Amino acid sequence: MDAFICTTCGTQYPPAAKPPPSCPICEDERQYVPPSGQGWTTQDKLAVTHVNGWHQYEPGIIGVATQPRFAIGQRAVLLRTAHGNVLWDCISMLDEATVSLVKALGGVQAMAISHPHFYTAMNEWGEAFDVDVHVHADDRDWIMRSGPRIRLWEGETLRLTADATLIRGGGHFAGSSMLHWAGGAGGGGIVCCSDTAYVAADRAHVTFMRSYPNLLPLPAERVRAIANALAPFNFDKMFGNFFESVIEKGAKQAFDRSVERYLAAIADH
Repeated sequence: MDAFICTTCGTQYPPAAKPPPSCPICEDERQYVPPSGQGWTTQDKLAVTHVNGWHQYEPGIIGVATQPRFAIGQRAVLLRTAHGNVLWDCISMLDEATVSLVKALGGVQAMAISHPHFYTAMNEWGEAFDVDVHVHADDRDWIMRSGPRIRLWEGETLRLTADATLIRGGGHFAGSSMLHWAGGAGGGGIVCCSDTAYVAADRAHVTFMRSYPNLLPLPAERVRAIANALAPFNFDKMFGNFFESVIEKGAKQAFDRSVERYLAAIADH
């Protein structure tokens, strides 16, 4: 039986004789079902028309995303830290070339997912690299395919390695998380923020939304909570969820300015 993958959001479902009747993640107000209706594919079918592409941002930081663009265009990041490789977020496609390349780079010592729109094929990635997949417990109801590799973590932070920490920001989803790597950016620190704080097109600001495609903003108190969660951490560079979504320098200052700008924009006047 095939493990069907939603073509709109990229979520993989348990093996079955036929596709699920619907995708709850797409039917949620944060996502959408396209006018053409719900579509499904599999790993084998996806591999006929797509490949995974790679981009090295700097030594030790490599992005991977499926090309041509698939689902919402998710991009994962492999961080080659001094304490082992950390895989942040996940994509739907996992082919033999990807497995070979990652293993040649040292495999994966720790893996974590930011929020349900990146759960994709996390079970297959965890199995392929013999690693547990950390998902915040607040989002457990959005796990469409459970598995023995999934580890639910609780609270506000979780130390993955000696210098890599998960941070629950909330907002976009209750368990929406970010990853801080203290050793990144030459020791200046990096944050992988995914959709918890969305890197804007100008690559000099971030913004905050409950739904990005449906344009539902977050209330002020949730944005302040994200800012408070990130406040104790130093970082000079910030990675969003696409290849181009990077604030190259001064990211902490850019983040702080963006919080103030956002709060001013939604304030009553």
